[in-house]
Amino acid sequence: MADHKSLGLSSELHDYLVAHGTAPDAVQRELIAVTKEKIGPMSLMQVAPEQGAFMTLFTKLVGAKNAVEVGTFTGYSALCIARGLPDDGKLLCCDVSDDYTKIGLPYWEKAGVAHKIELKIAPALDTLKALPKTRHIDLSFIDADKTNYANYYEELVARTRPGGVILVDNVLWGGAVVDATRSDESTLAIRAFNDAVASDGRVECVMLPISDGLTVLRVKG
Repeated sequence: MADHKSLGLSSELHDYLVAHGTAPDAVQRELIAVTKEKIGPMSLMQVAPEQGAFMTLFTKLVGAKNAVEVGTFTGYSALCIARGLPDDGKLLCCDVSDDYTKIGLPYWEKAGVAHKIELKIAPALDTLKALPKTRHIDLSFIDADKTNYANYYEELVARTRPGGVILVDNVLWGGAVVDATRSDESTLAIRAFNDAVASDGRVECVMLPISDGLTVLRVKG
């Protein structure tokens, strides 16, 4: 399929795109700024503003009440998901870094969503395996170490309700997924994961060119 409508975004076009969606508010802008200030170039690991807006809206559209995040970093994506949950909704955040996640804690409080979020500092696989083996999760977001994507996915898909959704970040991996010269462990893991979920009969999926690639998987009944 040679013909396509995808469009590379210049900085100017990206600014236009963000400006014509729900833009980050003051709390989100402050979290973006403090992440860049404290972490520097690694702040690029934070989800893009338009992806955050999409995740808030999508959480509302799904009607999610119970959500899980694997890989919280400084808490921007968690803030976005939590804002899409009802007031009695719950988001379980799984991460191994207290240093990064504690940056986001004051902003969850400022945004009025801290009561919806439970942060678990431990290997995510251990946290997921300890969850009830019932299909109780409405929405989850995977954005952590790429070599464990398949493992996180398996634990989550078995616990996601029919019609529930799993979002997976970085599935284009900066273009490395189609770069034959790239054979590092993370790239190979992302390719294998993408191939596996595209043919997984338990889900329906679409890969979207949002930021570094976002796969949306709907779990079948």
